[in-house]
Amino acid sequence: MPDAYIIDACRTPRGVGKQGKGGLAHLHPQHLGRTVLEALRDRNGFDTADVDDVVWGTSSQVSEQSGDLGRMAALDAGYDVTASGVTLDRFCGSGITATNFAANAVMAGMEDLVVAGGTEMMSLPKKGLLPMGANNMHLRELHPQSHQGVCADAIATLEGIPREALDALAVETQRRAAVAIEEGRFDKSLVPVLNLDGSVALDHEEFPRPGTTMETLAQLAPSFPAVADYRHEDNPTFRELINQKYPDLDIQHVHHAGNSSGVVDGAAAILIAGEDYAKAHGLTPRARVVATTNMGDDPTLMLNAPVPAAHKVLKRAGMTLDDIDLFEVNEAFAVVSEKFQRDLDLDRDKVNVNGGAMALGHPIGATGAILIGTVLDELERTDKQVGLITMCAGGGMAPAIIIERV
Repeated sequence: MPDAYIIDACRTPRGVGKQGKGGLAHLHPQHLGRTVLEALRDRNGFDTADVDDVVWGTSSQVSEQSGDLGRMAALDAGYDVTASGVTLDRFCGSGITATNFAANAVMAGMEDLVVAGGTEMMSLPKKGLLPMGANNMHLRELHPQSHQGVCADAIATLEGIPREALDALAVETQRRAAVAIEEGRFDKSLVPVLNLDGSVALDHEEFPRPGTTMETLAQLAPSFPAVADYRHEDNPTFRELINQKYPDLDIQHVHHAGNSSGVVDGAAAILIAGEDYAKAHGLTPRARVVATTNMGDDPTLMLNAPVPAAHKVLKRAGMTLDDIDLFEVNEAFAVVSEKFQRDLDLDRDKVNVNGGAMALGHPIGATGAILIGTVLDELERTDKQVGLITMCAGGGMAPAIIIERV
């Protein structure tokens, strides 16, 4: 089976995802995709007519994010019209899934040069989006699916993880992100976003709050009690949906704005090539894709698949946890990362070493591709070899990937 190599990875800064406040919120989402696609081309000098496909992740495919954003962003970036594009949705896991699909196509010998990535502008109005399950009453009877924040609180309650532990993780991720930014650890992948007139729209991370302490977090009220008990017409509340499957669970609300992922805009892209193409065109691989996988878990709790996904991708790679130098698990909510580290008994100095989404934000469809680039940069910076990246996704899923430096 041919190897798939990561040639390069880049991303935009993450802008606050609120209209009128975020540095990227005035732009079209295709513009963010265009920015990283242009950067990949300009940094690596490949002929875009050689691109077999642009595989893109975007979760909220409504309004300006509809209509195959990957293809449209490639056209906007001036890619040759022969470079096709497709846009997929695995909720938060879309960016990893896009990368996995691209790598799998190269490893199958069907494609030679593929661009993967994703875009999400959370500042866009989400008109037309429906609750998880899209109001399918039959599906709801089979698998009641709640709001992700209520699920996070439910998992913390079931696992007996107190708010103090989650807040401590949030403080640490802010500290790590601040160090990473101060030391320029993101600079290799970060590309500024320019307006059409050439002026700078955003060239730095906009979301982090480096002054965060346990004391400041203690002042924040839980975010999801009202969400849990909101009732639309005669539909069950989000709390009732969880209690349909876990009837004795008294959900304790422990997540808030400080220990949940940030709402941001952003995009990321990864260039993947086969060995023969890379050699023939003078492209220097930075990493090899060792293994990819997907995993499903309980859709009612939604957020628990990263642990089984890690086990599955390790088995596929013929590796153990001891073979992994760095882990990235998306901090959708603090409990996701905390449970991941507890269940796998990981050395915490190997997990999300440069901070995570609680500090930096989570542009849904782009985050997976961002995390892959973050791990690659850190492996190179610290002269380490192997990284595992995974994240929870709606519907109770988690994609995963293991990469190795070359």
